[in-house]
Amino acid sequence: MLEIRNISKIYHKIKALDNISFQVGQGEFVSLVGASGAGKSTLIRLLLCEEKPTEGKIYVAGRDITKLKTNELPYYRRKIGVIFQDYKLLPHKTVFENISFALEVCEVDQKVIKERVPKILDLVGLTERAKNYPHELSGGEKQRVTIARALVHSPKILIADEPTGNLDPINTRDIIKILNRVNESGTLVLLATHNKEVVDKIKRRVISMKHGRIIGDQKIGRYVI
Repeated sequence: MLEIRNISKIYHKIKALDNISFQVGQGEFVSLVGASGAGKSTLIRLLLCEEKPTEGKIYVAGRDITKLKTNELPYYRRKIGVIFQDYKLLPHKTVFENISFALEVCEVDQKVIKERVPKILDLVGLTERAKNYPHELSGGEKQRVTIARALVHSPKILIADEPTGNLDPINTRDIIKILNRVNESGTLVLLATHNKEVVDKIKRRVISMKHGRIIGDQKIGRYVI
């Protein structure tokens, strides 16, 4: 499903990524760990085609995404769900509208939207919050809206970039439960985090990064840097 092959990324003679390679199969849950500056965010930007690598190739479902044309990027990105630490919600839209907007911009039929959004709301436990606005939600609820929005296109890959960074332990636990539920449905989940407690509780594959290099890849791992 996902193959990183000899990827390097250089900014002003500084190597943010230094010849890294790994593969992730369909349906895997992988924690990508490392301190700030390890290269996690750079790798995510490359996966989203926000930047191109200096060297190497990235294959998603067998296709080298480093060669995608500009007009192919919107379609590709709709197949990749993304959750950020800062929620990026539209303040003047309700929870339902924030999620449905992701479909409306792709000109999805209203009938499909009315069928799909309630199912996603139920998955993340926000059915009763559908008519609320972002300022009326807790941090954990806002993050669940971002997860719902990321899932509304039924992506094969879900990338979560420090999704629990602003949350307390209870909300963190709830978000991880949702990510596990999503993964159980067959979606590949790539979780970038520096939260040792979260990684150790998940007990799944852990890829460890430091100074732009991979220093560990454990099938059932713990956070060790």
